[in-house]
Order: sequence, then C-alpha cells, then structure tokens
Amino acid sequence: MPKKVKQTALDLGPEARLDADNAAYFAKCEEKLGFVPNVLRAYAFDNAKLRAFIQMADDLMLGDSGLSKAEREMIAVAVSTVNHCHYCLTSHGAALRQRAGDPELGELIAQNWRAATLEPRHEAMLEFCVKLTEAPDKMREADREALRRAGFSDRDIWDIAAVAGFYNMTNRVAAATDMKPNPEYHYLARERAGGAKSAAATPAAGTAPAPAPPPTPTPTSSGGRRKGGE
Repeated sequence: MPKKVKQTALDLGPEARLDADNAAYFAKCEEKLGFVPNVLRAYAFDNAKLRAFIQMADDLMLGDSGLSKAEREMIAVAVSTVNHCHYCLTSHGAALRQRAGDPELGELIAQNWRAATLEPRHEAMLEFCVKLTEAPDKMREADREALRRAGFSDRDIWDIAAVAGFYNMTNRVAAATDMKPNPEYHYLARERAGGAKSAAATPAAGTAPAPAPPPTPTPTSSGGRRKGGE
C-alpha cells in the first residue's frame, strides 16, 4: 500500500466543503486516474482558488492550441527540470511518458533534454522555454524569430510562453510549500513499446492502475487550430 504523505508543509486547515463543480472534478479524477492529484488537494482549502487553478491548468494543457498535449507536457518538464521541482517533474514526467508513448524520451527530457535528439521544432521550443525560465530579462526578438523559423505561429508562441510561465509559478509554489507528489505517479506509463514490462515498471501493490487521460474540457473552435490534440 503506498505510503500516505502530507500534501504540503503548511497547515491550511481542513479542505473546504467542495462546491458542486470542484466535487465533480475530484470525482472525475478518481474515475479517470484512480486518485486526486495532491496539487488539487493542496488548493482545496479554498473553493475559489481551487477552481481558478483547475480552469487555468486545463485551459493551458488540454484546451484549443496549436501545440499538442505532448508538447505542452515537454514544456512543463523542461521548465521543472531547470527549477528542480520534485512535484512537477514527478507528475508531469508521468504525463509526458503517457502522452509521448515513450518512457525513454520522457526520462531524457526530465534529465537533459539536449541529449534527447529532438526534432528541430522541439529543440527550438525548449530552448526558448529554458531561456525564459533562467533569464527572462534577456529575451529578444531573435528568440521569437527562432520559434517562427521552427514553424510556430505567433499564437503558438503565446501558448509556449503561457505554459512555461504557468509552470514557473507552480514550481515556486510547490517549492515554497514542499508539495509532495502522489506516489502513484512514479509507476505510471513505464511500459515498453510492444507491451513488454520490466520488473521495475510493475506497479507496487495497492497503487492505482495506469490512468486514462485526465478529464478534458470541450474546447471551442478557433480557426482550425488543434483542439488539444496529442
């Protein structure tokens, strides 16, 4: 049975009585993932803060965008690597393994994305996000132009910056509060292509099974842009 850990180092009091929308979202997480992510539990002391976090996270990671879901997870992991965010590297590392269908790629991006032999589009995307994380005051038009040359539209550049900015915020909140990831994340999406599993990839007794994709909002059409595609 997985060890139960406190979500954060802060004593924020008991969870609020969840309103209908937040309660339904938690129920959907239980149904699709087998657990409620600790980041959501951490926000559950206040319905308004929880709702705002969910809406922003789902819009950025699952909504209508020219970026695929896997690309957005790549950004989350690359930014979290720079910030050494244990929570986000664990949770979004699992999401990237699932979205990309490639556990080795997910590990490489978490450890050193420059060693991952990425396609030029993704190298440019992550180079931009890392610079934005490490030296935001040094961003120049040349950085945006490099993304355009890699095939990104100006709207895509907005989305890249928004996802990178969001995870810089969440990384800092997680670090400040010593937020702990759900143990289940460590065991997810570690199956080799073709179905063979190593012993290390077998979930520990009592952990949740590999999840179905998390609940996805129904995005509105936006001129043919990808609707949260893989």
